[in-house]
Amino acid sequence: MHLFPVRVYYEDTDSGGIVYYANYLKFAERARTEMMRLLEPRYQQLVEKSEIAFTVRRCEINFLAPARLDDHLEVKTEILNSKGAAIEADQTICRNGQNLVNLKVHLACVNKKLQPTRMPKFLYTALSKFFNGSK
Repeated sequence: MHLFPVRVYYEDTDSGGIVYYANYLKFAERARTEMMRLLEPRYQQLVEKSEIAFTVRRCEINFLAPARLDDHLEVKTEILNSKGAAIEADQTICRNGQNLVNLKVHLACVNKKLQPTRMPKFLYTALSKFFNGSK
């Protein structure tokens, strides 16, 4: 599991001071990016060396409660499954332990031509520390 803190700024909210729904996708993307930065080799080096990248193929979102201006949030990311060219991640955006938004994100590993490609074994091994139940 990976934890990523987020502070809600004015730019993240609508006119009522509630986080605009699309911004939860940004928070989740930032959390996944920071998780990938913890990999060895570094994600950017991986992209350059292996000429692969990840793209979102599908995302399911359940909105449970709103976040508000100046809230301190936490994005929890767990890898549920990883095989072949696919990664399935579960992300939860919380405030003080209360789940606000749940996301299930399906990622595809692609080559430079944006064609699905199998993940290198070393990447699968590096991602294993974020598998469901791992700390």
